[in-house]
Amino acid sequence: MSPIDIDPLLAERMALAIRDGFEDYHARFAAITARARGRFEQRQWEAAQHDAVERIGLYDQCVAACMHSLRRLAGDAIGERTWWLQVHARYTLLLHGLIDAELYKTFYNTLARRLFGTRGVDAQVEFLAFDVEPSDAITHPVARHAYAVSATRPADALMRVLGDYRFDVPYAHQLRCAAAIAVRLQDDLAHWGAHPVRGIELLDTVFYRERRAYLVGRVFGEHRFSPCVIVLVNDGQGLRADAVLTRRRDVAHLFGVSRSYFQANLGTVGDAVVFLRSLLPGKPIDEIYTVLGRAKQGKTERYRAFFGHFLDHSQEQLVHAEGTPGMVMAVFTLPSYPLVFKLIRDRFAWPKAMSRQQVEEKYALVFNLDRVGRLLDAQPYRHLRFPAARFAPALLQELLQQCAQSVRLDGEEVEIALCYVQRRFRPLNLYLREQGPEGMRAAVLDYAQAITDMAHNNIFPGDMLPKNFGVSRHGRAVFYDYDELCLVSDCVFRDWPAPRNAEEALADEPWFHVGPRDVFPERFAPFMGLPAAELAAVREHFGHLFQPAWWRALQERFAAGEHPDTPPYARENRLA
Repeated sequence: MSPIDIDPLLAERMALAIRDGFEDYHARFAAITARARGRFEQRQWEAAQHDAVERIGLYDQCVAACMHSLRRLAGDAIGERTWWLQVHARYTLLLHGLIDAELYKTFYNTLARRLFGTRGVDAQVEFLAFDVEPSDAITHPVARHAYAVSATRPADALMRVLGDYRFDVPYAHQLRCAAAIAVRLQDDLAHWGAHPVRGIELLDTVFYRERRAYLVGRVFGEHRFSPCVIVLVNDGQGLRADAVLTRRRDVAHLFGVSRSYFQANLGTVGDAVVFLRSLLPGKPIDEIYTVLGRAKQGKTERYRAFFGHFLDHSQEQLVHAEGTPGMVMAVFTLPSYPLVFKLIRDRFAWPKAMSRQQVEEKYALVFNLDRVGRLLDAQPYRHLRFPAARFAPALLQELLQQCAQSVRLDGEEVEIALCYVQRRFRPLNLYLREQGPEGMRAAVLDYAQAITDMAHNNIFPGDMLPKNFGVSRHGRAVFYDYDELCLVSDCVFRDWPAPRNAEEALADEPWFHVGPRDVFPERFAPFMGLPAAELAAVREHFGHLFQPAWWRALQERFAAGEHPDTPPYARENRLA
């Protein structure tokens, strides 16, 4: 069928089908998200995790269903580029005035890219502009509650707050919670003056993640405001306010790239993103979309922001990322932009014994896990294109020679079939060299805490070398190299056998059988690669990591359906 033979109404029907396909996805996304309240009220933590995984997989399911509908409507015409230009124009008209127009556009782009096998960006068929920030056009105020706070009876306002957010589980002691929140706000913001808290604004929507509910907003003084997040828990004895967060760094961490996605049943998303950016002006918009569960939109915004910067800095080259070169991944970066691009090598150096597919499966596993603030989100991108001249020569040569399954030279451009994109953190091994004794000690103890936090959430990093960990600008250790990551429950934690004679004691290799899933915690020290003094500090404060019995006890708890709780904030933020 040629373009001139197409029914003039077909493009309109196709545009409507794409819009309806997105709205079906949006409705199903909302239905899953709406379960979060009941999961919280009924303390169904495992079911909540299943919901999170189901919601992640929903986008691709809905794209496939919409593609099927389009093929039924258009038949052979579905592959006509000139016809898609008509669809694009009609679809644009359908989105006029919508708050979440960018979400609709991303859904359309996904369909078009999969249909045409797009490499790079097809500016004629897709929606993407590097020179605009779409959220800047959103002026619609997000729905929220507002409260005036009395100087003499501040707890009254907090009683109204807790009363407005109703659950089917009562508070164990609502007045006590309100008073504790009021006192914490007064104490945290005392530097604002004698009557620091004048008002509170909170989003109508309650945010849920893991075992907590979050009331998210801001607190006002006479001349300034600060983020305000009230954290609620359901401990089986009733609801209780567990923490209050007012520092931007604490709230930024709560919405960070090492955290799993929130369940927040927002009617529209763009206006909520604008509000959250007012609380966290330093956080990239892509990360806000992503942590709200809109991972595809997060990828689009990350792509938009990076390539806009890339085009503006036309003299800067892509180079090897700092740190020890990986045996599995080749990693590069643009020095002026805080992202890294990770490509799977064609062959892995000994002793790495895994396939490319297994590496991809590890990254997919992390995407679905509760990342507990210690695993960086890694977004897969396909068919990225860069000008070959923008690569440092040594980097380009390595990619073409060692990552040929992912990289090809196409004229003056380099096409990357698959890479994983993460925020760039300072590698822990380099960070330790730059610190004095006090900073080094704090870093290694948080590194050990990261391993503990992951273990409590059934995650075993596999390779514990500091080069596989990064440090945030706030000094928090995160894990970002996933090729050996696995579940704690899948490991066999063994005691190191005692040698029976001198020959066995002096053997360079284990003199006993070692299975593929065997782990020997007593032998972790060499695999941590820490200086003697820092290793001693880890042994002193985190001796459990070296005890096989501790790991086996965790496995027993997981098998019994128990999962230790890991609060996403410091002890100092918790209420008494």
